[in-house]
Amino acid sequence: MKFDYDVIVIGGGHAGCEAAAASANMGAQTCLVTMDMNKIGQMSCNPAVGGIAKGQIVREIDALGGYMGIVTDRTAIQFRMLNRSKGPAMWSPRAQCDRGKFIWAWREILENTPNLHIWQDQVKELLVEHGEVAGVKTYFDVTIRARCVILTTGTFLNGLMHIGHTQLPGGRVAEPASYHLTESIARHGINYGRMKTGTPVRIDGRSVHFEEMEIQEGEHDYHKFSFMGRDRQLKQLPCWTCFTNPEVHEVLRSGLPDSPLYNGQIQSIGPRYCPSIETKLVTFPERDQHQLFLEPEGESTQEYYLNGFSSSLPLHIQIEALKKIPAFRDLAIYRPGYAIEYDYFDPTQLYHTLESKILPGLFMAGQVNGTTGYEEAGGQGIVAGINAALKCSGGEPFVMHRDESYIGVLIDDLVTKGVDEPYRMFTSRAEYRILLRQDDADARLTERSYQIGLATRERYDHWLSKKDAVERIVSFCKEFSLKPALINSGLEALGTTPLKYGCKLFELINRPQITVKNIAEHIAPLKALLDTLTDRRDEIIEAAEVLIKYHGYIARERIIADKMQRLESIKIKGRFDYKNMNSLSTEARQKLEKINPETLAQAGRIPGVSPSDINVLLVLLGR
Repeated sequence: MKFDYDVIVIGGGHAGCEAAAASANMGAQTCLVTMDMNKIGQMSCNPAVGGIAKGQIVREIDALGGYMGIVTDRTAIQFRMLNRSKGPAMWSPRAQCDRGKFIWAWREILENTPNLHIWQDQVKELLVEHGEVAGVKTYFDVTIRARCVILTTGTFLNGLMHIGHTQLPGGRVAEPASYHLTESIARHGINYGRMKTGTPVRIDGRSVHFEEMEIQEGEHDYHKFSFMGRDRQLKQLPCWTCFTNPEVHEVLRSGLPDSPLYNGQIQSIGPRYCPSIETKLVTFPERDQHQLFLEPEGESTQEYYLNGFSSSLPLHIQIEALKKIPAFRDLAIYRPGYAIEYDYFDPTQLYHTLESKILPGLFMAGQVNGTTGYEEAGGQGIVAGINAALKCSGGEPFVMHRDESYIGVLIDDLVTKGVDEPYRMFTSRAEYRILLRQDDADARLTERSYQIGLATRERYDHWLSKKDAVERIVSFCKEFSLKPALINSGLEALGTTPLKYGCKLFELINRPQITVKNIAEHIAPLKALLDTLTDRRDEIIEAAEVLIKYHGYIARERIIADKMQRLESIKIKGRFDYKNMNSLSTEARQKLEKINPETLAQAGRIPGVSPSDINVLLVLLGR
């Protein structure tokens, strides 16, 4: 056995799994180093994938040839499409998963991936030779050499857990922290800081009075995460909802003096958009209730996750407060909620490929870049894995743009703006939401991935067949003319105004009462066309209908994106000595020198760089 590879991936979480699989599938000899092979792909917090904007990221990972969507479909115990009442730009898939089966589905994939070896160990030192990454050294005193190293260590770097005044070293409950590695990297001039996250109590379902909670069923239609996925295989289970009350809040407030968040024990910043229950009380003192979601951890386990009750309060406070909720009056828990502090590295020190600007060959992905969430980690992981493999083979860097994917928005935000709190993706962060829908991730990304050698021929052909079917439906609707005498009875049956003049079917489908499916019942040629769809029928019809109903919005946003793309094409890296450009504001000089943006468009997204600063650069470029 030779400890000599092209790529080493440190950490077997969601970023590490995607990075290792992508690197190996592109032909790089890859070694995944993880401290516990039985925790590969572990869902440290909620065993759920997707959600607002996060679901779009998982669809993009899948379109690129990653595995998070496939694993999610295989292990889902509840599926829902969020934001159905809004337009398709906001539709976001979410699935509750079986935690244990999720791990084993990932392990089965990775253990059977060619070019990929798994080594169970901890890395303690990054090896650097001649200013470039050369490999790693482990706790077993093994030296593993490689041309590229991808750091995906999550919350494990100098991890410290908090439950009230109790402090426990660890990267996750019952798992050791990783020491020395942060210092090994920082000594090369890479800046790092501390962040905090948390997780709720885990409840024994046998102690819950479910009859006093509101049931939340999943959906059972054709939607899924993977474009290649199969129907859900596991038993589908409900979630449950309830609310806190003033008595709960009174108990929680009594514990605030012992809260690590408010007694000075925790100094680092936590996620703004996933606050602990004690933070909710302090931030929203006027609220007398907060909604909680009780979610199953698996198909057959009694363990439940209490979404909305993340906490680091003392154990007795957590239990006493929850018992004030009628459904939890006989509460028994498996373990309390806790907070965890960990090291992260400043992402502005990375290129858009996620390679370090300081140490060539070092890539970083996931929570070490200051993000939070499995999906954000997986999206970074697949990009880091692709670029590490391309670096080893001499290929061109793979960069995703803001008008191309949520992953592109995520990475550009990280490397351009940096982070001062754990970064979480939202649809509001993307300027081109109508172009970045969950239904068209394969249209945006599969061909690009196939060209660089990641997406398989099977996946590419799968996309081409869908593309052809969608185009046939859209073309038919554009070309097919309707006469009032032949369609008006059908329109009246559908509750919409009859036609006075003839029109194209394409125009008619824009009416809110009309869908491709219901109008096909009154147009025989369209029905015949839809009947030819034997595979992915509903998915194809939905994709075609979105393109028809929203064609005006899509076209307008494409024009705006193309205009901005012109600024993306103006390369400025290395062309200016910012610190001596007195025509720029002081803040702009400092920020531009620190980030050293690749393009003029990226420069415009840096906080502190104003439009007038961009105009100065345009003038100096002769534009």
